[in-house]
Amino acid sequence: MALPVVSVSMKKKKKPSLVLTLSSAGLLIVGGVTAYWLFTQGKPLTRDLPVGANIIPQDALFTVSLTTDPKQWQKLREFGTKETQAELDKNLVQLRDRFLTSNGYDFQKDIGPWVGEQVTIAVLAPEASKPAPKPVATDGSFEKSDQSMVMVLPIKNSLKAQSVLAQPKALKNGKWIERQYQGIAIRESEPKDGEKLSTAVIDENFLVITDNPKTTERAIDAYKGKVSLATTGGFAENLSKISNYQPFAQFYINVPYSAKIASASPKRALPAQVLAQLQNNQGLAGTINLETEGIRLKGISWLNPNSQRTLAVENNAGRMQTRLPEETLMMLSGGNLQRLWADYALTSQGNPLSPISPEELRSSIKSLTNFDFDRDLLSWMGGEFAVSLVPNTPALGSADNFRSALVFMVQVSDRTKAEASLKQIDEVMKSQYQFQIQPATVGSKPVINWVGPYGTLAATHGWLDGNVAFFSFGAPISDKLVAAPNNSLASTVPFQSTVPSDPNPSNGQFFLDVDKTLKNFPLPTIFPFQQSVLEATRSIGVTSSVSDNRSNRYDIFFSLKKGEKPAALTIPSPTPSTAQSP
Repeated sequence: MALPVVSVSMKKKKKPSLVLTLSSAGLLIVGGVTAYWLFTQGKPLTRDLPVGANIIPQDALFTVSLTTDPKQWQKLREFGTKETQAELDKNLVQLRDRFLTSNGYDFQKDIGPWVGEQVTIAVLAPEASKPAPKPVATDGSFEKSDQSMVMVLPIKNSLKAQSVLAQPKALKNGKWIERQYQGIAIRESEPKDGEKLSTAVIDENFLVITDNPKTTERAIDAYKGKVSLATTGGFAENLSKISNYQPFAQFYINVPYSAKIASASPKRALPAQVLAQLQNNQGLAGTINLETEGIRLKGISWLNPNSQRTLAVENNAGRMQTRLPEETLMMLSGGNLQRLWADYALTSQGNPLSPISPEELRSSIKSLTNFDFDRDLLSWMGGEFAVSLVPNTPALGSADNFRSALVFMVQVSDRTKAEASLKQIDEVMKSQYQFQIQPATVGSKPVINWVGPYGTLAATHGWLDGNVAFFSFGAPISDKLVAAPNNSLASTVPFQSTVPSDPNPSNGQFFLDVDKTLKNFPLPTIFPFQQSVLEATRSIGVTSSVSDNRSNRYDIFFSLKKGEKPAALTIPSPTPSTAQSP
Protein backbone atom coordinates (compact mmCIF):
# COMPACT_ATOMS: atom_id res chain seq x y z
CA MET A 1 0.00 0.00 0.00
CA ALA A 2 1.31 3.39 -0.92
CA LEU A 3 2.03 5.87 1.81
CA PRO A 4 -0.32 8.86 1.97
CA VAL A 5 1.16 12.14 0.93
CA VAL A 6 1.77 14.84 3.47
CA SER A 7 0.19 18.26 3.42
CA VAL A 8 2.13 21.44 4.00
CA SER A 9 0.73 24.95 4.14
CA MET A 10 2.75 28.00 3.34
CA LYS A 11 1.81 31.59 2.68
CA LYS A 12 3.34 33.62 -0.04
CA LYS A 13 3.20 36.91 1.79
CA LYS A 14 6.21 37.87 3.85
CA LYS A 15 7.99 34.68 2.82
CA PRO A 16 11.79 35.09 2.80
CA SER A 17 13.59 34.25 -0.41
CA LEU A 18 14.53 30.54 -0.38
CA VAL A 19 17.64 31.17 -2.47
CA LEU A 20 18.84 33.97 -0.18
CA THR A 21 18.14 31.97 2.97
CA LEU A 22 20.02 28.96 1.69
CA SER A 23 22.87 31.20 0.50
CA SER A 24 23.22 32.79 3.93
CA ALA A 25 23.24 29.38 5.61
CA GLY A 26 25.78 28.18 3.07
CA LEU A 27 28.15 31.05 3.86
CA LEU A 28 28.03 30.15 7.52
CA ILE A 29 28.50 26.43 6.86
CA VAL A 30 31.74 26.96 4.98
CA GLY A 31 33.06 29.65 7.29
CA GLY A 32 32.07 32.54 5.27
CA VAL A 33 31.26 31.07 0.86
CA THR A 34 30.17 26.00 -1.85
CA ALA A 35 27.40 17.32 -4.09
CA TYR A 36 26.70 16.16 -6.94
CA TRP A 37 27.33 12.89 -8.05
CA LEU A 38 26.15 10.31 -9.96
CA PHE A 39 26.74 7.94 -12.75
CA THR A 40 26.18 7.07 -16.37
CA GLN A 41 22.78 5.88 -17.57
CA GLY A 42 22.09 2.20 -17.09
CA LYS A 43 24.41 1.71 -14.08
CA PRO A 44 22.92 1.02 -10.65
CA LEU A 45 22.79 3.69 -7.98
CA THR A 46 25.46 3.56 -5.30
CA ARG A 47 25.33 4.71 -1.71
CA ASP A 48 27.61 7.63 -2.61
CA LEU A 49 24.79 9.38 -4.45
CA PRO A 50 22.93 12.08 -2.53
CA VAL A 51 19.30 11.50 -1.69
CA GLY A 52 17.02 12.36 -4.59
CA ALA A 53 19.68 12.18 -7.30
CA ASN A 54 17.39 9.88 -9.26
CA ILE A 55 14.37 12.19 -8.79
CA ILE A 56 15.69 15.73 -9.29
CA PRO A 57 15.57 16.87 -12.96
CA GLN A 58 18.83 17.44 -14.81
CA ASP A 59 18.25 21.19 -15.19
CA ALA A 60 18.56 21.84 -11.45
CA LEU A 61 20.47 25.07 -10.90
CA PHE A 62 21.60 24.19 -7.42
CA THR A 63 21.19 21.29 -5.00
CA VAL A 64 22.23 20.84 -1.41
CA SER A 65 21.94 17.65 0.65
CA LEU A 66 22.04 18.12 4.41
CA THR A 67 22.45 15.60 7.20
CA THR A 68 19.52 14.92 9.52
CA ASP A 69 21.86 13.88 12.36
CA PRO A 70 21.21 16.26 15.31
CA LYS A 71 24.72 15.59 16.66
CA GLN A 72 26.32 17.00 13.52
CA TRP A 73 24.16 20.13 13.63
CA GLN A 74 25.08 20.57 17.30
CA LYS A 75 28.75 20.22 16.36
CA LEU A 76 28.41 22.90 13.69
CA ARG A 77 26.80 25.26 16.21
CA GLU A 78 29.80 24.91 18.53
CA PHE A 79 32.17 26.58 16.04
CA GLY A 80 32.74 30.32 15.87
CA THR A 81 32.32 33.33 18.07
CA LYS A 82 29.22 34.32 19.99
CA GLU A 83 28.22 36.57 17.10
CA THR A 84 28.59 33.95 14.36
CA GLN A 85 26.85 31.35 16.51
CA ALA A 86 23.89 33.69 16.91
CA GLU A 87 23.78 34.36 13.15
CA LEU A 88 23.84 30.65 12.35
CA ASP A 89 21.13 29.91 14.90
CA LYS A 90 18.95 32.66 13.41
CA ASN A 91 19.22 31.07 9.96
CA LEU A 92 18.49 27.59 11.31
CA VAL A 93 15.42 28.85 13.15
CA GLN A 94 14.16 30.59 10.00
CA LEU A 95 14.54 27.39 7.96
CA ARG A 96 12.90 25.29 10.66
CA ASP A 97 9.98 27.69 11.10
CA ARG A 98 9.40 28.05 7.38
CA PHE A 99 9.32 24.38 6.49
CA LEU A 100 8.14 22.79 9.75
CA THR A 101 6.80 24.99 12.54
CA SER A 102 4.62 27.17 10.33
CA ASN A 103 3.02 24.01 9.01
CA GLY A 104 2.39 22.44 12.40
CA TYR A 105 5.34 20.01 12.43
CA ASP A 106 8.12 19.36 14.91
CA PHE A 107 11.25 17.71 13.50
CA GLN A 108 12.06 15.50 16.49
CA LYS A 109 8.47 14.36 16.90
CA ASP A 110 7.08 14.25 13.37
CA ILE A 111 10.04 13.88 10.98
CA GLY A 112 12.99 12.41 12.86
CA PRO A 113 11.44 8.98 13.58
CA TRP A 114 11.07 8.09 9.89
CA VAL A 115 13.38 10.29 7.80
CA GLY A 116 16.67 8.99 6.36
CA GLU A 117 20.22 10.27 6.90
CA GLN A 118 19.99 13.17 4.40
CA VAL A 119 17.42 15.48 2.87
CA THR A 120 18.00 17.24 -0.44
CA ILE A 121 16.77 20.64 -1.57
CA ALA A 122 17.04 21.68 -5.23
CA VAL A 123 16.28 24.88 -7.12
CA LEU A 124 15.17 24.17 -10.68
CA ALA A 125 15.55 26.32 -13.77
CA PRO A 126 12.41 27.58 -15.54
CA GLU A 127 11.03 25.12 -18.05
CA ALA A 128 12.68 25.41 -21.46
CA SER A 129 9.42 26.49 -23.09
CA LYS A 130 9.18 29.50 -20.81
CA PRO A 131 11.13 32.76 -21.11
CA ALA A 132 13.95 33.51 -18.72
CA PRO A 133 12.70 34.92 -15.42
CA LYS A 134 12.37 38.61 -14.93
CA PRO A 135 14.70 39.67 -12.15
CA VAL A 136 15.37 41.83 -9.98
CA ALA A 137 14.40 43.66 -6.85
CA THR A 138 15.95 47.03 -6.19
CA ASP A 139 18.18 45.43 -3.55
CA GLY A 140 19.74 43.22 -6.21
CA SER A 141 18.00 40.00 -5.13
CA PHE A 142 15.79 37.86 -7.34
CA GLU A 143 12.06 38.10 -6.87
CA LYS A 144 9.84 35.01 -7.04
CA SER A 145 10.09 33.78 -10.62
CA ASP A 146 9.56 30.65 -12.66
CA GLN A 147 12.34 29.02 -10.65
CA SER A 148 10.94 26.31 -8.42
CA MET A 149 11.99 24.28 -5.42
CA VAL A 150 12.05 20.53 -4.80
CA MET A 151 12.65 18.90 -1.43
CA VAL A 152 13.29 15.14 -1.22
CA LEU A 153 13.00 13.35 2.13
CA PRO A 154 13.93 9.64 2.19
CA ILE A 155 11.61 7.34 4.15
CA LYS A 156 13.51 4.80 6.25
CA ASN A 157 10.56 3.68 8.39
CA SER A 158 7.32 3.32 6.43
CA LEU A 159 5.09 2.55 9.42
CA LYS A 160 6.20 5.57 11.43
CA ALA A 161 5.98 7.79 8.34
CA GLN A 162 2.44 6.60 7.63
CA SER A 163 1.31 7.38 11.17
CA VAL A 164 2.49 10.99 10.76
CA LEU A 165 1.62 11.60 7.12
CA ALA A 166 -1.79 9.91 7.00
CA GLN A 167 -3.68 12.92 8.34
CA PRO A 168 -2.92 16.12 6.41
CA LYS A 169 -2.95 19.39 8.29
CA ALA A 170 -5.98 21.51 7.51
CA LEU A 171 -5.39 24.61 5.39
CA LYS A 172 -6.41 27.95 6.88
CA ASN A 173 -7.64 29.24 3.53
CA GLY A 174 -8.43 26.70 0.86
CA LYS A 175 -8.48 22.94 0.50
CA TRP A 176 -6.44 19.94 -0.60
CA ILE A 177 -7.14 18.01 -3.77
CA GLU A 178 -5.75 14.67 -4.94
CA ARG A 179 -4.96 13.48 -8.43
CA GLN A 180 -2.86 10.89 -10.24
CA TYR A 181 0.11 11.40 -12.54
CA GLN A 182 1.85 8.44 -14.16
CA GLY A 183 0.33 6.18 -11.53
CA ILE A 184 1.61 8.23 -8.59
CA ALA A 185 -0.77 9.99 -6.20
CA ILE A 186 -0.23 13.73 -5.87
CA ARG A 187 -1.81 15.92 -3.21
CA GLU A 188 -1.78 19.65 -3.87
CA SER A 189 -3.20 22.70 -2.16
CA GLU A 190 -5.82 25.03 -3.60
CA PRO A 191 -5.38 28.10 -1.41
CA LYS A 192 -7.57 31.16 -1.77
CA ASP A 193 -4.39 33.18 -1.79
CA GLY A 194 -0.70 32.35 -1.82
CA GLU A 195 1.13 29.68 -3.76
CA LYS A 196 0.25 26.08 -4.42
CA LEU A 197 2.23 23.32 -2.78
CA SER A 198 2.39 19.76 -3.98
CA THR A 199 3.48 16.49 -2.37
CA ALA A 200 3.92 12.93 -3.54
CA VAL A 201 5.40 9.68 -2.27
CA ILE A 202 7.52 7.87 -4.86
CA ASP A 203 7.97 4.10 -4.56
CA GLU A 204 7.15 4.36 -0.84
CA ASN A 205 10.78 5.43 -0.37
CA PHE A 206 10.80 9.18 -0.97
CA LEU A 207 8.56 12.03 0.07
CA VAL A 208 8.77 14.81 -2.54
CA ILE A 209 7.58 18.34 -1.68
CA THR A 210 7.52 21.12 -4.29
CA ASP A 211 6.20 24.66 -4.53
CA ASN A 212 4.56 24.05 -7.90
CA PRO A 213 2.37 21.13 -9.06
CA LYS A 214 4.12 21.14 -12.46
CA THR A 215 7.43 20.74 -10.68
CA THR A 216 6.16 17.56 -9.03
CA GLU A 217 5.33 16.24 -12.48
CA ARG A 218 8.83 17.14 -13.69
CA ALA A 219 10.32 15.20 -10.76
CA ILE A 220 8.15 12.17 -11.55
CA ASP A 221 9.11 12.41 -15.23
CA ALA A 222 12.78 12.54 -14.26
CA TYR A 223 12.40 9.46 -12.06
CA LYS A 224 10.30 7.44 -14.49
CA GLY A 225 12.29 8.41 -17.60
CA LYS A 226 15.70 8.10 -15.93
CA VAL A 227 16.70 11.59 -17.04
CA SER A 228 17.53 12.86 -13.56
CA LEU A 229 20.74 14.25 -12.08
CA ALA A 230 21.77 10.65 -11.55
CA THR A 231 22.02 10.13 -15.29
CA THR A 232 23.86 13.36 -16.09
CA GLY A 233 27.12 12.70 -17.88
CA GLY A 234 30.26 13.20 -15.82
CA PHE A 235 28.70 12.83 -12.36
CA ALA A 236 29.69 9.28 -11.46
CA GLU A 237 33.45 9.52 -11.88
CA ASN A 238 33.60 12.97 -10.30
CA LEU A 239 31.54 12.07 -7.26
CA SER A 240 33.76 9.12 -6.46
CA LYS A 241 36.75 11.49 -6.11
CA ILE A 242 35.23 13.48 -3.25
CA SER A 243 32.81 11.10 -1.54
CA ASN A 244 33.00 10.83 2.25
CA TYR A 245 31.28 8.68 4.82
CA GLN A 246 28.26 10.43 6.38
CA PRO A 247 29.07 13.97 5.23
CA PHE A 248 27.46 16.98 6.84
CA ALA A 249 26.48 18.37 3.44
CA GLN A 250 26.92 17.93 -0.29
CA PHE A 251 26.21 20.53 -2.94
CA TYR A 252 26.14 20.86 -6.72
CA ILE A 253 26.03 23.95 -8.92
CA ASN A 254 25.02 23.66 -12.56
CA VAL A 255 27.42 26.25 -13.98
CA PRO A 256 25.99 26.97 -17.46
CA TYR A 257 22.33 27.07 -16.33
CA SER A 258 23.15 29.21 -13.30
CA ALA A 259 25.14 31.66 -15.43
CA LYS A 260 22.18 32.12 -17.76
CA ILE A 261 19.78 32.76 -14.91
CA ALA A 262 22.12 35.17 -13.13
CA SER A 263 22.83 36.97 -16.38
CA ALA A 264 19.12 37.68 -16.82
CA SER A 265 19.61 40.54 -14.37
CA PRO A 266 20.64 43.82 -16.02
CA LYS A 267 23.06 44.38 -13.14
CA ARG A 268 24.67 40.95 -13.59
CA ALA A 269 24.44 40.57 -17.36
CA LEU A 270 27.41 38.72 -18.86
CA PRO A 271 28.67 39.29 -22.40
CA ALA A 272 27.70 36.67 -24.96
CA GLN A 273 31.29 35.45 -25.30
CA VAL A 274 31.51 34.85 -21.54
CA LEU A 275 28.31 32.84 -21.54
CA ALA A 276 29.68 30.84 -24.45
CA GLN A 277 32.86 30.07 -22.49
CA LEU A 278 30.85 28.98 -19.44
CA GLN A 279 29.06 26.39 -21.56
CA ASN A 280 32.36 24.48 -21.55
CA ASN A 281 31.88 23.92 -17.81
CA GLN A 282 29.37 21.45 -16.45
CA GLY A 283 29.47 21.50 -12.67
CA LEU A 284 31.02 22.53 -9.38
CA ALA A 285 30.39 20.23 -6.45
CA GLY A 286 31.59 19.62 -2.94
CA THR A 287 31.33 17.45 0.14
CA ILE A 288 31.50 19.09 3.57
CA ASN A 289 32.62 17.26 6.70
CA LEU A 290 32.86 18.56 10.26
CA GLU A 291 36.08 17.78 12.10
CA THR A 292 37.32 18.47 15.62
CA GLU A 293 39.17 21.68 14.68
CA GLY A 294 37.11 22.93 11.77
CA ILE A 295 35.32 22.27 8.48
CA ARG A 296 36.75 20.35 5.53
CA LEU A 297 35.43 20.77 2.00
CA LYS A 298 36.37 18.39 -0.79
CA GLY A 299 35.47 20.00 -4.10
CA ILE A 300 35.63 19.27 -7.78
CA SER A 301 34.80 21.11 -11.00
CA TRP A 302 34.47 19.47 -14.37
CA LEU A 303 33.95 20.29 -18.00
CA ASN A 304 30.90 19.59 -20.08
CA PRO A 305 31.24 16.09 -21.60
CA ASN A 306 30.60 17.64 -25.03
CA SER A 307 33.17 20.40 -24.63
CA GLN A 308 36.17 20.44 -26.96
CA ARG A 309 38.28 22.07 -24.25
CA THR A 310 40.65 19.90 -22.22
CA LEU A 311 42.96 20.50 -19.25
CA ALA A 312 46.70 19.94 -19.14
CA VAL A 313 47.44 17.43 -16.39
CA GLU A 314 50.38 19.11 -14.63
CA ASN A 315 50.79 18.81 -10.87
CA ASN A 316 54.25 20.17 -10.14
CA ALA A 317 53.76 22.33 -7.04
CA GLY A 318 54.87 21.65 -3.48
CA ARG A 319 58.33 23.18 -2.94
CA MET A 320 57.77 26.91 -2.46
CA GLN A 321 56.47 26.64 1.11
CA THR A 322 59.85 25.18 2.12
CA ARG A 323 61.59 28.36 0.89
CA LEU A 324 59.49 30.78 2.97
CA PRO A 325 60.13 31.77 6.62
CA GLU A 326 57.88 30.42 9.34
CA GLU A 327 56.27 33.81 10.06
CA THR A 328 54.75 34.02 6.56
CA LEU A 329 51.14 35.19 6.83
CA MET A 330 49.89 34.24 3.38
CA MET A 331 51.07 32.08 0.50
CA LEU A 332 49.54 31.30 -2.88
CA SER A 333 51.46 28.84 -5.04
CA GLY A 334 50.98 27.19 -8.40
CA GLY A 335 52.71 24.68 -10.63
CA ASN A 336 53.12 26.65 -13.86
CA LEU A 337 52.56 30.40 -13.99
CA GLN A 338 52.75 30.54 -17.77
CA ARG A 339 49.97 27.98 -18.21
CA LEU A 340 47.90 29.40 -15.37
CA TRP A 341 47.90 32.82 -17.01
CA ALA A 342 47.05 31.37 -20.41
CA ASP A 343 44.03 29.56 -18.95
CA TYR A 344 42.95 32.64 -17.01
CA ALA A 345 43.26 34.92 -20.01
CA LEU A 346 41.23 32.50 -22.13
CA THR A 347 38.33 32.34 -19.68
CA SER A 348 38.46 35.98 -18.52
CA GLN A 349 38.77 37.82 -21.81
CA GLY A 350 35.89 40.25 -22.15
CA ASN A 351 34.47 39.34 -18.74
CA PRO A 352 33.75 42.53 -16.74
CA LEU A 353 33.51 40.47 -13.54
CA SER A 354 37.09 39.21 -13.75
CA PRO A 355 39.22 40.61 -10.90
CA ILE A 356 42.06 41.37 -13.33
CA SER A 357 41.46 42.25 -16.96
CA PRO A 358 44.10 40.51 -19.12
CA GLU A 359 43.90 43.29 -21.69
CA GLU A 360 44.35 46.05 -19.11
CA LEU A 361 47.27 44.29 -17.42
CA ARG A 362 49.12 43.84 -20.71
CA SER A 363 48.44 47.46 -21.64
CA SER A 364 49.61 48.79 -18.25
CA ILE A 365 52.88 46.84 -18.33
CA LYS A 366 53.49 48.01 -21.87
CA SER A 367 52.95 51.67 -20.99
CA LEU A 368 55.02 51.51 -17.77
CA THR A 369 57.98 49.46 -18.98
CA ASN A 370 57.57 49.00 -22.74
CA PHE A 371 57.62 45.25 -22.08
CA ASP A 372 55.47 42.74 -23.88
CA PHE A 373 53.97 40.86 -20.93
CA ASP A 374 53.67 37.48 -22.66
CA ARG A 375 56.88 37.58 -24.70
CA ASP A 376 59.30 39.34 -22.33
CA LEU A 377 58.09 38.03 -18.96
CA LEU A 378 55.76 35.03 -19.02
CA SER A 379 57.82 33.25 -21.68
CA TRP A 380 60.42 32.23 -19.07
CA MET A 381 58.03 31.67 -16.13
CA GLY A 382 57.17 28.06 -16.94
CA GLY A 383 57.73 26.54 -13.50
CA GLU A 384 56.33 26.61 -9.97
CA PHE A 385 55.64 30.03 -8.46
CA ALA A 386 54.44 31.61 -5.22
CA VAL A 387 53.14 34.98 -4.05
CA SER A 388 53.50 35.53 -0.32
CA LEU A 389 53.11 38.10 2.43
CA VAL A 390 55.93 38.12 5.01
CA PRO A 391 55.73 40.48 8.03
CA ASN A 392 58.61 42.76 8.91
CA THR A 393 60.53 42.30 12.15
CA PRO A 394 63.05 45.20 12.06
CA ALA A 395 66.15 45.18 14.21
CA LEU A 396 66.12 47.37 17.30
CA GLY A 397 66.71 51.00 16.38
CA SER A 398 66.32 50.50 12.62
CA ALA A 399 63.87 52.44 10.48
CA ASP A 400 60.50 50.71 10.03
CA ASN A 401 59.45 51.90 6.56
CA PHE A 402 57.34 48.86 5.70
CA ARG A 403 55.23 46.54 7.85
CA SER A 404 55.64 43.60 5.49
CA ALA A 405 57.10 42.39 2.22
CA LEU A 406 55.26 41.06 -0.81
CA VAL A 407 57.39 38.20 -2.14
CA PHE A 408 57.23 36.68 -5.61
CA MET A 409 59.21 33.54 -6.43
CA VAL A 410 59.25 31.59 -9.68
CA GLN A 411 61.14 28.62 -11.03
CA VAL A 412 62.25 29.79 -14.46
CA SER A 413 62.25 27.63 -17.55
CA ASP A 414 64.92 29.72 -19.34
CA ARG A 415 67.43 31.37 -16.98
CA THR A 416 69.38 33.16 -19.74
CA LYS A 417 66.23 34.84 -20.99
CA ALA A 418 65.15 35.60 -17.43
CA GLU A 419 68.45 37.32 -16.56
CA ALA A 420 68.24 39.43 -19.70
CA SER A 421 64.70 40.53 -18.79
CA LEU A 422 65.69 41.36 -15.21
CA LYS A 423 68.52 43.58 -16.47
CA GLN A 424 66.09 45.40 -18.74
CA ILE A 425 63.72 45.92 -15.81
CA ASP A 426 66.59 47.39 -13.77
CA GLU A 427 67.37 49.82 -16.57
CA VAL A 428 63.75 50.93 -16.81
CA MET A 429 63.53 51.55 -13.05
CA LYS A 430 66.76 53.55 -13.19
CA SER A 431 66.07 55.65 -16.28
CA GLN A 432 62.33 56.26 -15.94
CA TYR A 433 61.68 56.18 -12.21
CA GLN A 434 65.00 57.40 -10.75
CA PHE A 435 65.69 54.31 -8.63
CA GLN A 436 69.29 53.52 -7.73
CA ILE A 437 70.24 50.03 -8.86
CA GLN A 438 72.65 48.77 -6.22
CA PRO A 439 74.34 45.33 -6.35
CA ALA A 440 74.74 43.74 -2.92
CA THR A 441 75.51 40.44 -1.26
CA VAL A 442 73.19 38.57 1.09
CA GLY A 443 74.43 35.36 2.63
CA SER A 444 77.21 35.12 0.04
CA LYS A 445 74.71 35.38 -2.82
CA PRO A 446 74.47 38.42 -5.12
CA VAL A 447 71.25 40.44 -5.15
CA ILE A 448 70.08 43.70 -6.72
CA ASN A 449 68.47 46.39 -4.56
CA TRP A 450 66.17 49.12 -5.81
CA VAL A 451 66.70 52.21 -3.67
CA GLY A 452 64.20 55.04 -4.01
CA PRO A 453 64.98 58.72 -4.54
CA TYR A 454 64.85 59.32 -0.76
CA GLY A 455 67.18 56.47 0.09
CA THR A 456 64.51 53.92 0.99
CA LEU A 457 65.12 50.31 -0.01
CA ALA A 458 61.97 49.49 -2.00
CA ALA A 459 62.68 46.11 -3.60
CA THR A 460 65.25 43.35 -3.99
CA HIS A 461 65.62 40.62 -6.57
CA GLY A 462 68.04 37.73 -6.94
CA TRP A 463 68.36 33.98 -7.27
CA LEU A 464 67.81 31.16 -4.83
CA ASP A 465 69.20 27.67 -5.28
CA GLY A 466 68.93 26.33 -8.79
CA ASN A 467 66.86 28.43 -11.14
CA VAL A 468 64.41 30.05 -8.71
CA ALA A 469 64.21 33.84 -9.06
CA PHE A 470 62.73 36.01 -6.33
CA PHE A 471 61.45 39.56 -5.98
CA SER A 472 60.63 41.13 -2.60
CA PHE A 473 58.80 44.45 -2.43
CA GLY A 474 58.61 46.49 0.73
CA ALA A 475 60.30 45.36 3.93
CA PRO A 476 63.93 44.15 3.59
CA ILE A 477 63.52 40.42 4.21
CA SER A 478 65.81 39.03 1.47
CA ASP A 479 68.13 37.53 4.12
CA LYS A 480 65.25 35.24 5.16
CA LEU A 481 64.86 34.01 1.59
CA VAL A 482 68.43 33.63 0.35
CA ALA A 483 69.52 31.44 3.24
CA ALA A 484 67.30 28.36 3.33
CA PRO A 485 65.19 28.93 6.47
CA ASN A 486 65.83 26.52 9.33
CA ASN A 487 62.18 26.82 10.27
CA SER A 488 60.21 27.17 7.06
CA LEU A 489 56.52 27.83 6.63
CA ALA A 490 56.06 24.17 5.67
CA SER A 491 57.36 23.06 9.08
CA THR A 492 54.95 25.13 11.18
CA VAL A 493 51.99 23.63 13.03
CA PRO A 494 49.43 26.08 11.57
CA PHE A 495 50.48 25.22 8.01
CA GLN A 496 50.62 21.48 8.54
CA SER A 497 47.31 21.34 10.38
CA THR A 498 45.50 23.62 7.94
CA VAL A 499 46.76 23.00 4.40
CA PRO A 500 45.39 19.63 3.17
CA SER A 501 47.96 16.99 2.26
CA ASP A 502 45.64 15.68 -0.46
CA PRO A 503 45.34 15.74 -3.37
CA ASN A 504 48.94 14.72 -3.89
CA PRO A 505 50.69 15.58 -6.18
CA SER A 506 49.18 19.05 -6.39
CA ASN A 507 49.32 21.98 -8.76
CA GLY A 508 48.89 24.65 -6.14
CA GLN A 509 48.30 25.54 -2.49
CA PHE A 510 46.96 28.46 -0.49
CA PHE A 511 47.53 29.35 3.16
CA LEU A 512 46.24 32.28 5.16
CA ASP A 513 46.90 32.83 8.86
CA VAL A 514 43.68 34.72 9.49
CA ASP A 515 44.37 35.48 13.15
CA LYS A 516 47.70 37.23 12.59
CA THR A 517 46.65 38.89 9.34
CA LEU A 518 43.59 40.53 10.90
CA LYS A 519 45.75 41.93 13.69
CA ASN A 520 48.12 43.59 11.25
CA PHE A 521 46.28 44.40 8.02
CA PRO A 522 42.79 45.45 6.94
CA LEU A 523 41.17 43.14 4.41
CA PRO A 524 38.75 44.24 1.67
CA THR A 525 35.11 43.29 2.19
CA ILE A 526 34.06 40.53 -0.22
CA PHE A 527 30.94 39.01 1.35
CA PRO A 528 28.35 39.85 4.05
CA PHE A 529 29.31 39.18 7.67
CA GLN A 530 32.94 38.89 6.51
CA GLN A 531 34.48 40.44 9.60
CA SER A 532 32.48 38.21 11.93
CA VAL A 533 33.33 35.08 9.95
CA LEU A 534 37.05 35.93 9.81
CA GLU A 535 37.17 36.63 13.54
CA ALA A 536 35.85 33.10 14.08
CA THR A 537 38.53 31.60 11.81
CA ARG A 538 42.11 30.73 12.75
CA SER A 539 43.46 29.83 9.31
CA ILE A 540 42.46 28.66 5.84
CA GLY A 541 44.26 26.09 3.70
CA VAL A 542 43.66 24.94 0.13
CA THR A 543 45.31 22.27 -2.02
CA SER A 544 44.34 21.83 -5.67
CA SER A 545 45.24 19.48 -8.50
CA VAL A 546 44.27 18.70 -12.07
CA SER A 547 42.53 15.38 -11.55
CA ASP A 548 42.39 14.49 -15.24
CA ASN A 549 42.04 16.33 -18.54
CA ARG A 550 38.44 17.27 -17.74
CA SER A 551 38.33 17.98 -13.99
CA ASN A 552 40.02 19.92 -11.17
CA ARG A 553 40.11 18.86 -7.52
CA TYR A 554 40.16 21.16 -4.48
CA ASP A 555 40.53 20.35 -0.79
CA ILE A 556 39.81 23.23 1.59
CA PHE A 557 40.09 23.33 5.37
CA PHE A 558 38.81 26.09 7.64
CA SER A 559 40.44 25.97 11.06
CA LEU A 560 37.81 27.50 13.35
CA LYS A 561 37.58 28.81 16.87
CA LYS A 562 35.03 27.40 19.28
CA GLY A 563 32.63 29.48 21.28
CA GLU A 564 30.55 28.73 24.32
CA LYS A 565 28.42 25.61 24.27
CA PRO A 566 25.28 26.67 22.41
CA ALA A 567 21.90 26.53 24.08
CA ALA A 568 18.93 24.81 22.51
CA LEU A 569 17.40 26.60 19.55
CA THR A 570 14.59 28.97 20.42
CA ILE A 571 11.24 27.25 20.70
CA PRO A 572 8.71 29.26 18.70
CA SER A 573 5.53 30.59 20.23
CA PRO A 574 2.40 28.73 19.16
CA THR A 575 0.91 30.00 15.91
CA PRO A 576 -2.84 30.53 15.56
CA SER A 577 -3.07 27.18 13.77
CA THR A 578 -1.29 25.23 16.53
CA ALA A 579 -2.22 27.15 19.70
CA GLN A 580 -4.54 25.40 22.14
CA SER A 581 -7.90 26.86 22.93
CA PRO A 582 -8.20 28.33 26.41
